[in-house]
Amino acid sequence: MRRVILVLALALAGAIAVPGAALAAGAGGVGGPAFYVDGELYRTVGTPTDLSGTGAPADSFDVIYQFAGAQPFNVAEAAPGDTDYNGGRWQVHLLSFASGYAAALAANDLNGSGVFDSDAEVDAALADGSAVDNGVVRQFVCPVIELTS
Repeated sequence: MRRVILVLALALAGAIAVPGAALAAGAGGVGGPAFYVDGELYRTVGTPTDLSGTGAPADSFDVIYQFAGAQPFNVAEAAPGDTDYNGGRWQVHLLSFASGYAAALAANDLNGSGVFDSDAEVDAALADGSAVDNGVVRQFVCPVIELTS
């Protein structure tokens, strides 16, 4: 039980730090790499918005899965150009890993990239129970830009 509490406490600290870094990046312009969508890296333009408590329906947001420091970049379910993209309105869902991140990744890294880099991989980990969605920890607006080589 102490381990679960410690893992959740560390995960929450990471969930707060990552969006905070995105906001800080927005103060100075476009940020660096922030998350994957379907194996491609995107960067952000942080904004000082908080949509928590607005009553906006969940389907008006896209999901970003946050790994609480287990990997360098988050995973989002949509990006500009996707028909279901909600224009940069995000709900951050905090993930934890029942038997550890490495075990979840080993079982669900569908493209062998060495990281979770698509919502299909995250969905597979959630479906097999190796990842747990601990719910929404943040709602905000943040435009995104695909990184180009």
